[in-house]
Amino acid sequence: MSELDELIARVLQPGFTGTTAPDWVRRRLADGLGSLILFGRNVETPEQVRALTDSLRAENPDVVIAIDEEAGDVTRLEHADGSSYPGNLALGALDDVRLTEAVLRAVGARARAAGVDLDYAPVADVNSEPRNPVIGARSFGADPELVARHVAAAVRGLHAAGVAACAKHFPGHGDTTVDSHFGLPTVPASRADLERVTLPPFRAAVAAGARAVMVAHLLIPDLDPDHPASVSSAVIGTLLRDSLAFEGLAVSDGIGMAAVRERYGLTGATVRALAAGIDLVCVDHVTTDADTAELEAAITAAVRDGSLPEARLVEAARRATEFAAWRREVREAFAESPSAGDPGDLGGIDGLAVARCAVRVLRSAPGALPLTQPPHVLEAALPRSLADRLTELLPGTTRAPLSEVSDATELPSERPLVIAVRGIQRTPEDVERVIALVKERPDAVVVELGVPHLDPGGAAWIATYGASKVSVRAAAEVLAGRR
Repeated sequence: MSELDELIARVLQPGFTGTTAPDWVRRRLADGLGSLILFGRNVETPEQVRALTDSLRAENPDVVIAIDEEAGDVTRLEHADGSSYPGNLALGALDDVRLTEAVLRAVGARARAAGVDLDYAPVADVNSEPRNPVIGARSFGADPELVARHVAAAVRGLHAAGVAACAKHFPGHGDTTVDSHFGLPTVPASRADLERVTLPPFRAAVAAGARAVMVAHLLIPDLDPDHPASVSSAVIGTLLRDSLAFEGLAVSDGIGMAAVRERYGLTGATVRALAAGIDLVCVDHVTTDADTAELEAAITAAVRDGSLPEARLVEAARRATEFAAWRREVREAFAESPSAGDPGDLGGIDGLAVARCAVRVLRSAPGALPLTQPPHVLEAALPRSLADRLTELLPGTTRAPLSEVSDATELPSERPLVIAVRGIQRTPEDVERVIALVKERPDAVVVELGVPHLDPGGAAWIATYGASKVSVRAAAEVLAGRR
């Protein structure tokens, strides 16, 4: 391989399909590919994923293996059944930074046991827009100071477990109504607004020792009217490097996301991100050998035509290499002390117990709770069914999709009615449907499994602050009177 090829291999982070490493991944690791990202499609069991990461490291001992393991609504290691821990919004509602640190230490210990180096967590976004379609309960909340102190605690917890934390999505994805997976959000904030609302958690993450920051695909006209943050030298260089004095690894959000891919193409977005100051390009969860070869060719061409200065590529590769060397030292230190990072020395973490503490009955009419017979449950689009958990506690519980019910006359009138939603304010159709149903069935109990912003009425309103496995279970216990 040429020196240029070696540099390029260090700044790309592809994903791949399958629970074992494909030949092309093994070959590229042997040739110096410096990083890979795992998704749910790569995970079956803890033993399998550890065997996978061991096999990757056998090809390249310095490979950095990353994953999105936020706990709560976003989990890869437990994608089949849902996270065993409540998410950030629940932790923010409890507002106990020691508990947040302990939970993220437990999450990190699980990731480390799987052979993961870099966890794309915590989410440092301040969810100031309740209709946000992509952040919501993934954020610790809407108060910048609260979010900042919990982000710092999360960084400490992950690092105590031997896993590198990565604060995301810089400079803040909380004030958007567009999901950057599907379009380009525009954030109309001024620099002063950013300093006041969105940047404090990132400053806290840097102060807590975060060695990586993920840059989002957001257009912030007051900073750069022409380029999304992930391809903007004003955002990465001036704001992240100069203002926040961040010297660690700048990672792009998935470069295959529509926010930049539709504008620049996969190769164009990758080259622009590197030129703007990104050190490690997170490619996509469906990357192929051909995609990787195309990216390598595009970066080579950009260096040769000057659109990507070679000095910038050298700088990116240096930061990626330094990060990998640090991670190898951490892995070796934890291997010599197997109990390091074990959450047991903090008293152990029972994720269900934490979720139970976080559940709030925000309003309840006399006699509305607990339910005295199996209910009929209407569910919006949920990652896990509340009705399934209720069936375990109240056999005979039935359910139907909320989207298929337009009139209360379609519902069994002799049964209690539970309506389960997830950030109802994000979907105007659901708001309209639920309010209409509650007017006809004022005895209905509404369970909010996301951000509890809009009270739709009814006899009771319950908030779980997330839709993880344990949060859904905790809600079912409240409904069934098993608490």
